[in-house]
Parts: sequence; structure tokens; C-alpha cells
Amino acid sequence: MTHIFHRTPRVPLQTAVRGEGCYLFDADGRRYFDGSGGAAVSCLGHGHPEVVAAVAAQVQRLAYAHTSFFTSEPAEQLADLLAGRSPAGLAHAYFVSSGSEAVETALKMARQYHVERGEAGRRHVVSRRQSYHGNTLGALAIGGNAGRRALYEPLLAEAHHVSPCFARHGRQAGESDAQYAERLADELEQKILALGPRTVSAFVAETVVGATAGAVAPVPGYFPRIRAVCERHGVLLILDEVMSGMGRTGTYHAFEQEGVVPDLLCLAKGLGGGYQPIGAVLAAARVVDAIVGGSGAFQHGHTYVGHPVACAAALAVQTVVERDGLVARVAELGRGLDARLRSRFGDHPHVGDIRGRGLFQAIELVRERDTGEPFDPALQVHARVKRAAQERGLLCYPAGGTIDGRRGDHVLLAPPYIASVGQLDEAVERLGEALDAVVRGLPALE
Repeated sequence: MTHIFHRTPRVPLQTAVRGEGCYLFDADGRRYFDGSGGAAVSCLGHGHPEVVAAVAAQVQRLAYAHTSFFTSEPAEQLADLLAGRSPAGLAHAYFVSSGSEAVETALKMARQYHVERGEAGRRHVVSRRQSYHGNTLGALAIGGNAGRRALYEPLLAEAHHVSPCFARHGRQAGESDAQYAERLADELEQKILALGPRTVSAFVAETVVGATAGAVAPVPGYFPRIRAVCERHGVLLILDEVMSGMGRTGTYHAFEQEGVVPDLLCLAKGLGGGYQPIGAVLAAARVVDAIVGGSGAFQHGHTYVGHPVACAAALAVQTVVERDGLVARVAELGRGLDARLRSRFGDHPHVGDIRGRGLFQAIELVRERDTGEPFDPALQVHARVKRAAQERGLLCYPAGGTIDGRRGDHVLLAPPYIASVGQLDEAVERLGEALDAVVRGLPALE
């Protein structure tokens, strides 16, 4: 009997006892290829000796010092590294313990920025439907996944949502990428105008949508148009790269492929690679300057902000990523992974789309390929595929509600940056075997 209140108490879990490279091992000795890096977290895999050594050394040197009294060497060094890898002006880091905390921090930072500048009326946040920004109440409120929000709706703060940039399900017949992007930008502008331009604080978006819709990249030109709308109305642009950032999509920051720079950037998962809990907000100089030159204090904080051990772990992870050229490797491996997925699933009768960037790719599952009709949500096809894949030694990241929060299934792959070509081949084949086994076991699909 367990005394842990697990996420799904009715579903027994295997006990993970060891991690080595791209693999996890359970108490029965079974080996699993970590094809999703947990939740796109384990960018360096498991048990990396340099990161383990850095964590151990930091614990021995200094485990904790509250940031109301001290800064620390690893926090300062990590901030320097991130500033050096980011566009000019995006040079200030605030370290937290998770992606949800990073999003909450960014929302508060945006609010205080406007207040410091004498615009206290800016209180509204606009985000997108089919987005996911975290599970704290503030992050959940701006998130646009109907299924995840439903239970907590009475507790959620007011937020406003516009359409996602999800061309497969949102682009109209005959509409070009440019026309689609322009229509979405106009929708955002009309929302801002309806709320009152001087009442909107920020627009929040995942650069590449992760868990909720499965590795959905924007059409070309979308973010420059969105950026122009935000600038026209004094609205801050917050990009959420908790899942897609830190090299995952083939550039260090996912937004580098979009031709924009955000005012606030949320990071987590790949920042520390799972070796310690850590997230961060990178803030533009104008945001920080407004606060420093105004009240002089950011009205926010957590007990473990800037935790020395977490920062030491992340510093070690990012040092390895940079030294070993792993971002370029992700881009190269990503092209190969895309080719493998298309070879295995390109003609599959129950795969409607293959998408993503770098080592952040997904397949969307459908009942009928020709029409794109999704499976009945009651079948929970994504969950069945997860179980079948795990039985075959593959860990993947599935979700339902892909299309609108209720309908649709997808499976996301986000393997470690150190994965070999052979390991990716094996992962794709095991995913194919799992999907085929699940389809064979479903009720007749006539």
C-alpha cells in the first residue's frame, strides 16, 4: 500500500529506480527509452556525470540562502549564460521552481511594469484557446484548454482568449498562410479594442504549442503580425517556452525562428533537464528598468527563488548543451526524426498529421484519415497508446482534446538531445507497433 496520493490513484505505477543516458529502469529491471523526456524535460537524459557532480559540489558548498539576504554564484553565472545566449535587451533573469511559477511571475511582472508607468488600468490578459500555461490557478486561468479548466472554473481569475494558430484545424479553405496569420492578428486586435486598449496588460502564447495540441508551430508571419498589434496598443508580449525552449525545437530559443523577441520569456523543463526543479523568466530591459526606476522592488517572491543547487544544476546542463553543440544536433536529429515519422506513419490510416520542430514532434490520431474525423473521446485512444508503448519499452507523451479540448488525440515525442539515430529508429518503430496494437483492439471502426 502506498501513502502517496498519486495523480491517478486507481492506476498502479511501476517504480523507477535508476536512470542512465536515454533510459529509465523500473524495480523489476525493465528498461524504457525515454522518448518524451518525461514531459520534454530530460534534455541530457539521466545520470549525466557532469551535472551530477555539479549538484553534489553545490550541496556541499551552499545548499540554500534566501534571496532577501544573498545572491549566489551559480545563480549569477546562470543568469550571465542565459543573457549571453539571448537577444540584446532580454538580459534579466528571475529564477523560480517550475514553469507554472514562471508564468505567474511573468503575469505579475507585466502588471507591475504598467503600474510603475502610471497605467494601473491595464489588468486584462489575453491568451489563446487550446493553450496550456501551467496548473497554478493564475496560469490555469489564462490557459485555454477547456478540459483542464472545467473543474476549477469557479476559482479562476478573469482571462480572455482568442483563436490559436493551428492551421490544420483553423485555416479556412483557400486561405494562404499570410491571410490566416493576418486574420488571427486582426482577431487579437479586435479583442484588445473591445476590452479597451489601455486596459490590456499582456498577450501570452506558447511559441510552439506543447502538451495541449501536440507540437503545433505557427504559420510563417504569425508572430511578427501579433507583435505589431501588441506594440500598437502598448501590450506586452509574453512567450511561454517552458516546453519548447532551451534548444528543444532546434534553436536555443524557439522564438528565434519567428523573427520576434518577446518582452517576457518563460522557461523551465529543458533549463535544468530534470536534475533539479527550476524555471525562469527572462525580462526585457525596459520592463526591469521601469520597476527599478519606479518603486525599486518587484512585489513577488517564493521561498526557493534562485535556489543555489537548482541554479548549479541548470548551469551545468546549459554548459554541456553549449559546449557539445547540442542545439545544432537537435536540429539535425529533428530532420531525421521527421523523416522517420513520415516513413512510418505517412500513409497510416489512423494518423492525420505529423508535425513539430527539432526533437519536439507529434502525430495526430484520427478515426478516418481521409475525412480527419477524430476518434470518439470516450475511447481514450491516446491513453491506450501510452500504455501499449510503455509495455514495449517506450515512454511517450500523449493527450486528448487536441482539437478543441474535448475531441482529438495526439502523441508527442521529445527525446533527449543525446539520443542516437538508432534509438530514434527504435522509438518510432515501437510507437508504430503500439498504435497498431491499440487500433486492432478497438471496437469495429466501420
